[in-house]
Amino acid sequence: MKNILLTGGTGYIGSHTAVELLEKGYSVVAYDNLCNSSKDVVDAVNKITGKKLEFIKGDILDFDALDKAFSKHKFDAVIHFAGLKAVGESVEKPLEYYENNVGGTIQLLKVMKKHNVSKIVFSSSATVYGSPKSLPIFEDFELGTTNPYGETKLMIEHILQDYAGADKNFTAVILRYFNPIGAHSSGLIGEDPNGIPNNLAPYIAQVIEGKREHLNVFGNDYPTIDGTGVRDYIHVVDLALGHVAAIENVTTPSSHIYNLGTGNGTSVFQLVGAFEKACGKKVPYKVASRRQGDIAACYANADKAKIELNWQATRSVDEMCGSIINFIDAKKN
Repeated sequence: MKNILLTGGTGYIGSHTAVELLEKGYSVVAYDNLCNSSKDVVDAVNKITGKKLEFIKGDILDFDALDKAFSKHKFDAVIHFAGLKAVGESVEKPLEYYENNVGGTIQLLKVMKKHNVSKIVFSSSATVYGSPKSLPIFEDFELGTTNPYGETKLMIEHILQDYAGADKNFTAVILRYFNPIGAHSSGLIGEDPNGIPNNLAPYIAQVIEGKREHLNVFGNDYPTIDGTGVRDYIHVVDLALGHVAAIENVTTPSSHIYNLGTGNGTSVFQLVGAFEKACGKKVPYKVASRRQGDIAACYANADKAKIELNWQATRSVDEMCGSIINFIDAKKN
């Protein structure tokens, strides 16, 4: 398993995973249409690692472009990050989400089949658990989603499970992420979305940078420690190492599902406090009404990944926020 394709490889999680794979001696090709990332990331990854991240500009829906990439590079496995990922936008543009995320995965699997590539690690999400009946969340919990984005993730999980069931040589590893935040310690790569951030941490970062006046806190009347939503924040480098562990430790053909999280819940106000501690100044915020589809709390039980993948998250929320401030400071220089 030395030659790895990363679809969506110049994105936030893809780029950090590329770093960890290259530093472990893998050959890595990033395939991305750059709709929510920049080609500058390739140079940054090369600078961090001293190795070469190959880059192909291409769309996940383009069978011929994928086919060409597979013909040239003889991949051993695919890590599939490519996909549209904004919950709110998915409600407004469901067809785009189903076409891109589900349709793109089907094209990818067809090309993999043509080239006899029989292992995929898929970037899924804790959104597939919907509103969980209890916490922490285990992999065998009942599934259900509250938005089209989550529905595309769940559909892809079902497709991968059906395909692995039909092809006895195929291995599908489904990684259900909780809430990735943070940046590489070099300050060269981090979460830098085009347009308005869809996630809390980069939004807070833009308030700290002065790009936005204040943070909107959606709801302070949840049944949580301080009334704000609680989530399981995981450092993006820990998450990236989870993908390396999936490549290295899952060898049995079948479908395998793992939660990747810390197992700890952090509220919005607690996260704001950690950012204030890291940057040394107050983060202005206004409380707004709850958003449709948001749940009060969500955090993982990640014991299965610890046992079977020999992986666990080790970085704290303070480290996550500190690494983002480091990334902000590095961008200025």
